[in-house]
Amino acid sequence: MIVIAMEEERKKFGPEEEVLVTGVGAINILRALHDLPRDTPIHNIGYAGSNNIPIGTRVRVGRVELYHPHYAYEEPVFQLDGDVPCYTSCDFVVETEIKEPCVFDMELAFILAMGFTNVTAEKIISDSLSKEEFQQTIS
Repeated sequence: MIVIAMEEERKKFGPEEEVLVTGVGAINILRALHDLPRDTPIHNIGYAGSNNIPIGTRVRVGRVELYHPHYAYEEPVFQLDGDVPCYTSCDFVVETEIKEPCVFDMELAFILAMGFTNVTAEKIISDSLSKEEFQQTIS
């Protein structure tokens, strides 16, 4: 099952593909996926900001963790089959001190935290941590 957050992301897929549009953020993910069996194959595809990966690039996600730059605490870090780290935030990220190429989204870590065991993810870079660039990309 392809899981996306926004209708604007749907245009990236053919009409024959099963796509679930969840809405943006943690609460929407929890509401949309809570009844699915945890072994459901999920392929999360969507827009993400990046600190230094060019806009329009499509990347395969590897390490996934929450992004909370102001306070560190122990929590799960997940590993998928890709090579680009994904930091999930509850807000739009507009700056970071992270130097390694990475992406920022608002859903993936929550999908994994729900216990789904068969997850892959690709992100399409929509912006360079800029709300204006993001709006331009989705319009």
